[in-house]
Amino acid sequence: MISKNQIKLVRQLEQKKYRQREGLFVAEGPKVVGDLLVHGFRAHLLFATDDWTCPPGCAPGAAAVAVSADELRRLSFLQHPQQVLAVFPIPGEQVAAVPSGGGDEPLLLALDGVQDPGNLGTIIRIADWFGIDTLLCSRDTADAWNPKVVQATMGSIARVHLVYCDLVDVLSATPLPVYGTLLDGDDLYREPLTAGGIVVMGNEGNGISPAVRQTISRRLLIPSYHRGDDAAESLNVAIATAVVCAEFRRRSAAIG
Repeated sequence: MISKNQIKLVRQLEQKKYRQREGLFVAEGPKVVGDLLVHGFRAHLLFATDDWTCPPGCAPGAAAVAVSADELRRLSFLQHPQQVLAVFPIPGEQVAAVPSGGGDEPLLLALDGVQDPGNLGTIIRIADWFGIDTLLCSRDTADAWNPKVVQATMGSIARVHLVYCDLVDVLSATPLPVYGTLLDGDDLYREPLTAGGIVVMGNEGNGISPAVRQTISRRLLIPSYHRGDDAAESLNVAIATAVVCAEFRRRSAAIG
């Protein structure tokens, strides 16, 4: 049986101010909740129907509160709730460690003002797919713990570290090459790419901000192959991220 206070708490967590106040976020569905539990997130509250099973290797933290399908719908932010909803503590803020520039360096993504929750969630999922475990986010990037973002990651938020920071400071200090996707950049498929580096993706409408643009050492363009003058003006930022990451990994695999 769920209480009115529990329903109120969960529903409030749709808003950033309450997530910040309580230090909690909501995840839904067997896939997302299961991945978080398996990767060490311990639930503050967990509501599940009788057909949900905790995946092998998970440590729930909180005992599951049995709920009916109707009760789960009262809690859920989804149109079609699935078996389980959990409330987790938001991880503590991480410091953006600047890679030293020596040895095998990682490939990182940096997001400059990405606003759409669906785009952010998809980019986190893309980073996970391409083995990128750190995502640097400007302070004005969407909140990664928004329920829409968490859901769009399909569990990848359990495996990718989100670091909110002053991008200009971090990018100015790194010895790694800083790549940026810009309309006046050079053809992604013709330019030399390093295995490690930081790839900056910009805001959906305005692209990379002028201040961050000053830190970019290598400018890239995803070329359009449309014939004619009426081509799309640009790619969705999540799609562009996937294209760029795929090319970096393809080159790295070819070299290796």
